[in-house]
Amino acid sequence: MSVEKPQLKVIGEDENQKLELEYPCSWKYKIVGAERKALEAAIHSVILERAHTLEHSNTSKTGKYISLNLDMIVHNEDDRTFIFEALKAHNDVKMVL
Repeated sequence: MSVEKPQLKVIGEDENQKLELEYPCSWKYKIVGAERKALEAAIHSVILERAHTLEHSNTSKTGKYISLNLDMIVHNEDDRTFIFEALKAHNDVKMVL
């Protein structure tokens, strides 16, 4: 099954602009934390057995933080937002972009 990259459209002409995506689409989250194994466990506790790719993105200059890129198919805006919020709320996750 091939899923295209999201087609992005901006709706609105002011500071309340909203991004409109065509679902399902591939979405990438950047997840920052202190320890890779803890981040991987946090990610798996949120997405369970859903297909995904997980790659190392960066390590801070001091080595205190690492970031991982999580790439997966999201089915709608609620799905995309739920994953973002669940990752952000996890104790081992410092930041989600």
